[in-house]
Amino acid sequence: MARMSVDVNEEWLEAAQEVLGTPTKVATINEALRAFAVRKQAEAIVDAFDSVEVDVADSAQGWRTGGRDLARLAEDVRRDNVA
Repeated sequence: MARMSVDVNEEWLEAAQEVLGTPTKVATINEALRAFAVRKQAEAIVDAFDSVEVDVADSAQGWRTGGRDLARLAEDVRRDNVA
């Protein structure tokens, strides 16, 4: 761990501490940094999956979806994101 001195907005720190449920300022800052890094990694993973075409034809029979047809899933998501 690196030890450093930084100026921090106290209101934001208190708000983050309340949301995160962390017991100390140090724990709050570390958890906020960790959460941000994980979110960025998740975005990269989603971007990677988004760049790959997936053939969902016959998904109702072959993908164990409980009979749900996923063929229009991408179209439905795009439509929902526009609305």
